[in-house]
Amino acid sequence: MAQSLSFTQAAAALGLGQPTVSQHIRKLEQAVGRPLLVRDTRSVTLTVDGEAMVGFARSILAAHAQATDYFSGTGVRGRLRFGVTDDLALTRVPRILRGFRHLNPGVTLDLTVSQGVQLQRRVESGHVDVAFLKTTAGDGRGRLVRRDRLVWAAVEGTGLLWDEQRPVPLIVYQAPSPSRALAVQALEQAGIRHRVVCTARGVNAVLAATRAGLGVAIFPRSLLPGDLVELPAGAGLPELGEIDLVLLTNPHAPAEPVEALTTAILAHANPIRSIGEGRHWPAEPAGAAVTATRP
Repeated sequence: MAQSLSFTQAAAALGLGQPTVSQHIRKLEQAVGRPLLVRDTRSVTLTVDGEAMVGFARSILAAHAQATDYFSGTGVRGRLRFGVTDDLALTRVPRILRGFRHLNPGVTLDLTVSQGVQLQRRVESGHVDVAFLKTTAGDGRGRLVRRDRLVWAAVEGTGLLWDEQRPVPLIVYQAPSPSRALAVQALEQAGIRHRVVCTARGVNAVLAATRAGLGVAIFPRSLLPGDLVELPAGAGLPELGEIDLVLLTNPHAPAEPVEALTTAILAHANPIRSIGEGRHWPAEPAGAAVTATRP
């Protein structure tokens, strides 16, 4: 249910009737005393408590699988080639991998850190078994780990200014990049001029340029580093929408190691946070560090 956010699809996947799935959800909500889903005529979404419940459920399932492997003596074995984008590699992913290797000593883990486009190609060509990366929200590729909101970010106190004479200075990844495409599209639709002041091949270059005060960058909110701040609505920049963090799997990859690692990542996915969580720009009624004037 948490994956599809659809009673119909969940029922089909479980081989149950839709009323039965609805009844199980109601019983679970009654047991915890809190709503887990928000339903209307068009969509179903998880509440904050629903997301927490998904995290607990995944942890329970992962622990059950690990206990079964331990006591049956049939631990997962094989070689697993895992890819991750460099920004996600700065989150809890290393900690998850360390725990995975401890619990699955029979698995040889090969790690590739690269850009999302390259990782997609390596999965498709069979050179990577499973990859953790970002895609445009709702494009349907891979297994959804979490959906995150994109935000504008800068270093605090940079004194950035933009108006019709001064375009918004952008720090972006080289194309193709989901965050770059969404930022440019949002600015153009809002009629806000912009110029690219830094084109980066990796997250370290984005961080260096942003920390130097060269301009504004785009981050998933949960990946915003602690020394950068999210720009407020008063900065005059448009909403950026959302992005998906997904796991792409090569269909010919070894099933057991892939499922074990996928389970480990999903169990710790609420939230996958950057090392040092970012902050909001301080609210200052006068002399704000970032000023924007719309045309």
